Amino acid sequence: MKIVFMGTPEIAVPTLDALHADGHEIAAVFTQPDRPAGRGKKLRASAVKQRAEALGLPVYQPESLRRGDDAAEAMRVLQEISPELIVVIAYGQILPKEILCLPQHGCINLHASLLPRWRGAAPIQRVILAGDTETGVTAMQMAEGLDTGDMLHTLKIPVAPDETAETLHDKLADLAADTIRETLELLQKGELTATPQDDSAACTAAKVTKDMSLIDFKKSAQEIDRTIRAVTGAALLCGRRIKIRGSVVTDERSDLTPGTVLNPQTLTFVCGDGRCVRPLVLQAEGSRAMPAAEFLRGFRVAVGDRFSAIV
Repeated sequence: MKIVFMGTPEIAVPTLDALHADGHEIAAVFTQPDRPAGRGKKLRASAVKQRAEALGLPVYQPESLRRGDDAAEAMRVLQEISPELIVVIAYGQILPKEILCLPQHGCINLHASLLPRWRGAAPIQRVILAGDTETGVTAMQMAEGLDTGDMLHTLKIPVAPDETAETLHDKLADLAADTIRETLELLQKGELTATPQDDSAACTAAKVTKDMSLIDFKKSAQEIDRTIRAVTGAALLCGRRIKIRGSVVTDERSDLTPGTVLNPQTLTFVCGDGRCVRPLVLQAEGSRAMPAAEFLRGFRVAVGDRFSAIV
């Protein structure tokens, strides 16, 4: 098929690779413009742009598809290509109606959740925060609403008890590639069925904000563990800013003040419900992330020391 691909971050790269490997004609790749990144704020190309250029594919980076000269030029390019299908995954722009209606088979979006659950910007983090036991990728026919189009094909995976946003991201990136492959096979066989979403079962995956990572040690061990695994926990330890990037809930219990370190060899700390959480990966301010055992070689902690909230 003649396809236009639209995507930007790392999660979209396996899907681009799958379409290319399967021999589809990728007539153009649309991705977000280069953005400042890193300490030097130098312009950095998106992961999709870097991969598309490595594959020798033409790349377009309009600031907007809805207004201005960029939008007019993008529409001209798309009309000239006349794609059979546009495949979208984590592109970062809303497609106007004239683009949605342009291809013969419309626009298929790959969304990293089991729609209609977790429509919106941050489905991976919301799955973990909510304690969902399964998630997946949904291929849907794009409509003008936010992730509201008819569902075409879905693949599911379990969410592991120790899943982090990073590990789940990588699994869903690969699953998205499998999803588009199966979706296009069904489309080409004439066996693809569109199923309307049940709006009454929908919930929104609102964008993640920085304050969501601030740990409230009065909360339950389960809530704190989910926060750490979903958005990276931020706290103070002996007065120093610490990020916690992985954790598990242990079987230990204590009536000590929430945040108190119960075991200085593992940094296991007490939570508001008396249960305990053991950090797995930590990062002190100005340092790199490292496993707890390595972190403790350069950070001395005693029984009774406390994690506390950043205020």
